[in-house]
Amino acid sequence: MYIIATRSFPPEVGGMQSLMWGLSKEMSKNFMIKVFADYHENHKEFDSNLNFSIERVGGIKFLRKIRKAQLINEFLKNSKVQGIIADHWKSLELIKSSRKKYCLIHGKEINHPKDSSQNKRIIKVLDKVDKVIANSEYTKDLGISIGINPAKVVVINPGVNPPKELDKKSLDKVESLLKIKTPRLITVSRFDKRKNHEKILMALKNLKQIYSNIVYICIGYGEEEKNIKDLVKELDLGSQVMFFKEISDDLKNALIAKSNIFVMPSIVHKKSVEGFGIAYIEAGQYGVTSLGGKDGGASDAIKHNTTGLICDGNKLEDIYSSLNLMLENKKYSELGKNAKEYSSKFSWSNIIESYKKILQ
Repeated sequence: MYIIATRSFPPEVGGMQSLMWGLSKEMSKNFMIKVFADYHENHKEFDSNLNFSIERVGGIKFLRKIRKAQLINEFLKNSKVQGIIADHWKSLELIKSSRKKYCLIHGKEINHPKDSSQNKRIIKVLDKVDKVIANSEYTKDLGISIGINPAKVVVINPGVNPPKELDKKSLDKVESLLKIKTPRLITVSRFDKRKNHEKILMALKNLKQIYSNIVYICIGYGEEEKNIKDLVKELDLGSQVMFFKEISDDLKNALIAKSNIFVMPSIVHKKSVEGFGIAYIEAGQYGVTSLGGKDGGASDAIKHNTTGLICDGNKLEDIYSSLNLMLENKKYSELGKNAKEYSSKFSWSNIIESYKKILQ
């Protein structure tokens, strides 16, 4: 039996939530598990359909962390528990047990200067785990550079669930919305500096001189939303950019499937970094190629010149030339076919085998 300790879990929405949900679901097919997760106001209906045990912990963040650790420490008295898998080093900080521990690392949460107080806390926790599971080669290298024992680090990429079957009504709605607009670029992400929407828009300004019917679909929300929308007006791109947020999964998936290139040339912004980029794989499941940035773990999700392109997201000219190369002679079509085939490598049924190797 394994405990999964997580701060991020559905029905809350997000990349970490999807990762921990997929891992828990696949683990439950192979092992007995118990999940300790944060309280969510709509969790009861979601939890009622699970085939594994889950305990929710509420309260303000600081007290919630203490309370969850107390519950886990108490549960660890059960001799059947073989180990603990945690989504974050903070989920293990107050756990007192000699049972095997496994901690996932993602990039941003460990990106603190070596020997800083936060770094020392991280290393103190991770020195006591059996394996540190990095989501990409980039995150592995980052972890080692900030002092994590290299012998403990293993790379296991995040998994993806099978793509949802596309809904005909949603597909028809997308065609009605987009009409003759082509080629079609799309980004599905939070609006923050790291995702690099600003440079995508600047590249779009030049691309529309060549492709008069080009469209850029932005799905998401976040603190940079107003700035991005202001830039659209400033660059006179109102006819080329479409914004969507709080839409159904069916409509989101239809918009992705009807697009030509998924664009997210991420950069490092302060301590924020793209550790992997599961969105590239999810786009690939629908046969859509991606443009990613060299900073971060996108290179684990995109095979350069095969399933998509990797560019320098800090350089506008590199984003522009990469997009233009993908659009010329519809090269995106061939790359998209490769991306769809490559995405199967990341199915949870394959990824769980890597977990089983280190657990057994």
